[in-house]
Order: sequence, then structure tokens, then C-alpha cells
Amino acid sequence: MTTLVLASASPARRKLLAAAGLEPSIVVSSVDEDAVTAAARETYGELVAEDVALVLARAKAEDVADQIDDAVVIGCDSVLDLDGEIHGRPSSPAVAIARWRQMRGRSGILHTGHWVVDTRAEADGGTGATLGATASTTVHFAKLTDDEIDAYVATGEPLRVAGGFTLDGLGGPFVTGIEGDPSNVVGLSLPLLRELLLELGLPWHELLSSAHRGAQGERH
Repeated sequence: MTTLVLASASPARRKLLAAAGLEPSIVVSSVDEDAVTAAARETYGELVAEDVALVLARAKAEDVADQIDDAVVIGCDSVLDLDGEIHGRPSSPAVAIARWRQMRGRSGILHTGHWVVDTRAEADGGTGATLGATASTTVHFAKLTDDEIDAYVATGEPLRVAGGFTLDGLGGPFVTGIEGDPSNVVGLSLPLLRELLLELGLPWHELLSSAHRGAQGERH
């Protein structure tokens, strides 16, 4: 079995992969996101939101890949593009409240960068590849009242997630619709990850956990 490693502390990403049949190990990167973004801007010039998400996803995946042999490492990072401004996790309740007052009744684009690094030995089918891509989903937000915003921010959830909202948590009632892949809004695009893994010669069905493989066998 190929060892998968998710370079993220996000419980939502882990739950998403588990529901789709994958059970990766978790190794959290030690990347300084501000430093990585600043270095990228110095090298490449101003970055759009898609670029920021991909640069951070790559940095996280490669940081963990440097520590682990014989695995496929997956790194992800999400940012919200609202009126051309790039937003990650709100830094304080006050920032989250201001963000939601800007978002309510409007739409933004949630970008998630994905990067995979193959550290498997060639004898085990390893490719040595390091590649990635960004998935983007338009999110439409409800027109919340000030009281609703204050109460939601008081739960603490907006401070833990990119853009200050969730689709699969307490913020779900405040998203009126999306255009694109819903799993991407949760933090990891399952269809895009499938495509990246296929480029490494790893079909999704061959990566299913033993429990899901058993369930498949029983159905047949």
C-alpha cells in the first residue's frame, strides 16, 4: 500500500479524505506562511489569490516531504478572493466581524492550492514528481444581520478557517449557493486530487483503506 501523508492540521480535510475512502497520516508543516508569501512576491512580483494558495500548498508539501521517505505527501492551502483582496484566516474576532460585514449578501471565490510530492523509491513505483494545481469555487453568502454575524464569530469557528466561514460546519446556513466543486470549499478538491494522483500512476481505487476495500469486495 502506498503511504499517503497529509501536510495539514485541518480536521475538515482529514474528514473529507476519510469519507472518500483514504486514511492518510498527518504531519503538520512548520512553514511560516507570511515569510513564504513575501519571498514569492519578491521573486515573482505581485501574486493573485490562486498563486498565493498554490505557493503555500507547495511550501507545506515540500517541507513535510523533506522529512519523510517512501510516501506521497499532499499539501493544501485555501484563501478567499473578495473584490481582488486575498483573505486567509481572520486574525481576530474584530477582523472576522468586519470581513463578514463585507461578505454578506455578496459572492467571493475560494481558491485551494494542492501540491503532491512523491518520495517513494523508484523500485516501489516512485516518480520523484512534485506537482500541483489550484481549484476555485464561487461562494454566495447570505445577507446576515449584525446580530447573526456577532453570534457566529463568537463561536470561534471563523477564526480557524480560511475566509472566515465553513460550508460543512456552523457557517453552512450562511452560504446560499456555490458554483463549482463543493469539496474544494471544505478545503480540498477531491476531483483535483484524484487527477494529481493519477499523474503519479496512482488510481484512487488502489489507495482506498483496507476497510473500504473490504466493503467493495462484499458488494461484489
